[in-house]
This record gives sequence, C-alpha cells and structure tokens, in this order.
Amino acid sequence: MARPHGGGLDRMATVCYPSSGQMTAAFAAVAKYYGAGVDICPPRRGNRKRVVEKANHSAAQRWWHTVPDGLSVVQAQSGVDKLAIRMDERRRRIDGVVTTVGELAAVEPLLDIPVRPFPAELEVERTVSAQSLVQFDGNFYSVPPGLPGVQVKVLHRVGEDDLRVATAGRVVIAQHRRAPRGAGQTVRDDGHVIALERAVLASFSDRAPCKNKVRKPLSEAALAEAERLRGQTVAGNPAERVVIDLSHYAAVADRLRSVPPSTKEENPE
Repeated sequence: MARPHGGGLDRMATVCYPSSGQMTAAFAAVAKYYGAGVDICPPRRGNRKRVVEKANHSAAQRWWHTVPDGLSVVQAQSGVDKLAIRMDERRRRIDGVVTTVGELAAVEPLLDIPVRPFPAELEVERTVSAQSLVQFDGNFYSVPPGLPGVQVKVLHRVGEDDLRVATAGRVVIAQHRRAPRGAGQTVRDDGHVIALERAVLASFSDRAPCKNKVRKPLSEAALAEAERLRGQTVAGNPAERVVIDLSHYAAVADRLRSVPPSTKEENPE
C-alpha cells in the first residue's frame, strides 16, 4: 500500500499507473470504501514529499531515542502527546494567512473508520492431495473426492471467518470455517466425508481372490530350446572354453621318461 504524503500519494504501481498518474481501479475501490480523496503527487517532486518524511522522522526517531529505560506505558504516551502538541504548533502560511498545523487539522476532521476492513481477497493456488485435502495457513481443508492432483484456488476475504475452495474457473466446490493459523487442524465437511467413504467402498470388489500360481512343467518345445542353447559356445567367454584332459599329457610324459633302444647294430672288430 502507498504511504500518504501531505494529502498526496506516491506514484506507485499499486496506486496508479506511473507513466500517466491515472489511479487504478483496485485502489479506487479502496479509496471509495474509506471515503478518502486521492491526490497523486506530480512526477519528480521529491522535495514536497521529503517535508512530511522529515516530520515522521522527528516523531519516530528523535523522540524514540530520548526515551529512557524503564519508562512505563503511561509515561511514554504522555511524552508522545507532548511531542504531538509541539508539532501541531508549527506555523504554516496558507494563501497569505498564517496558521498552525493543529488549526489546519481541526478544520479537516477525519472520517470514522469502517467497522470492517476493506474486503480484499487473498487468492492462492494449491494442489489437492490423495486424501482430498488442500493446505492453507498451516491447516488442511477437505474437497469433494475425485480431485487428487488437481490445481484449485483457495479464496479468503479479509475480515471474514470462512474460506472457499474454487476450481481454476472460480467455481466454488467447498466452503469451510477457517481454523486458527498454524494450528495443524484438518477441517472436513460431513458431505465430503460421506462421499469419500462411498468412493472408497465402491472401489472394492466381491470377486473371488486370485488363485495361487500353478507351477506347470516345461513343454517339449521349451526343453528343446534349452538343449539348443546349452550346445552353443559363446565366443570370448572363458567359462565356455573346452578343457583338455590332462591324462593325455601324463601318458606322453611317461613314454618320454624311458630311453628307446638303439636300432644300429655294433660292428665286430
């Protein structure tokens, strides 16, 4: 919200369009509700606003720094009242007539504040959980079943005790009494509970349970395919290589241990 400055407002986007100075429709509704006139400060007129800011600085900073420790609430309020009287005695010249700030404020009395605040509406997006609940301000609120994972909008108007849950097209599907903020409560509508129970019971079936798995023997085709796979040799796999029987090497080694007889006859002398 913009800050008031001597009867005028900053050229903020929340109040007006900064380029043109035209007030927005949303802020016009706020001003009409409180019965206040809105004067948009001209562009590049910072000096005008700094005068009021300096007065606010005197009230909020200079007085606060002089407050001693241990001062009671009544004594602090008395000090603020004395400061307000001194500030009301500041002199001003309006159309050539010398007056004070207090006299100017006396001829411009403030209107009574409305009993209820401006009905601004807070809108947030939430995703429906598998339990048909949406979360808002630390609590959970129910919605009709059949909407898990759907994006909905939680709407709460300032000053009201109820909140609404609406679809993306702003169709209200639930309304609840708002629980205290951060209470961790789960608020369910009786109609939602009954509908959810019916949906859960409807998902059950009276059909016979599944039979246990029957272990059937392998068919002749399966056995033939298994034998074919066992006969194949996987290239490069050491586990599939042929192992030679070492008994063959042992028999050859035994024959080589004995010296064969000579076949040449000895010549007589």
